[in-house]
Amino acid sequence: MLRVIALLLLGLLVLPVQADQRAAWAALREGQALLLMRHTTAPGTGDPEGFRLGDCSTQRNLNDRGRREARRWGQLLRKRKVEQPRLYASSWCRAQDTALEMGFGAVETLPALDSFFSDPSSQAAQTAEMRKAIQQLPADRPVIMVSHQVNIQALTGVSPRNGEGVIIALPLSEPAKVLARIRQP
Repeated sequence: MLRVIALLLLGLLVLPVQADQRAAWAALREGQALLLMRHTTAPGTGDPEGFRLGDCSTQRNLNDRGRREARRWGQLLRKRKVEQPRLYASSWCRAQDTALEMGFGAVETLPALDSFFSDPSSQAAQTAEMRKAIQQLPADRPVIMVSHQVNIQALTGVSPRNGEGVIIALPLSEPAKVLARIRQP
């Protein structure tokens, strides 16, 4: 009997989380929120010494697992009825490839999403630039942005794992209001 009561109580705790998730997905579909996600799995940390943004062979890149994870994101977004999203990604190949592997088409490079991992002193300026870019986005369809852990944490306070995303309310508040945290599908 105690076990049944414990399970029922646990179920009641999960209901608000599920309702919040549904509301967050609806806000994303309606242009009242955006999905800001960390690129999927690219083994390692940072980038090799002397990497160049225009040359993927000098960067840390997605592995096969990361490509599969990105394709699962595309499947999840379609399942959640996120249609014809605007896709933005940082200049890094792993962010670009994550967005492309979702299978929605063209990806626009948005330098405001670029990582400041190798130059932490640029955090404030980079975060202000990201805020400005987000505020200027058209609200005519869903927005998905692929960036990096440091950028997402600076904007939201959330430190995402590889391939994890946050749905953020629009217009941006200070601090950004996280509606839902979405784990890697």
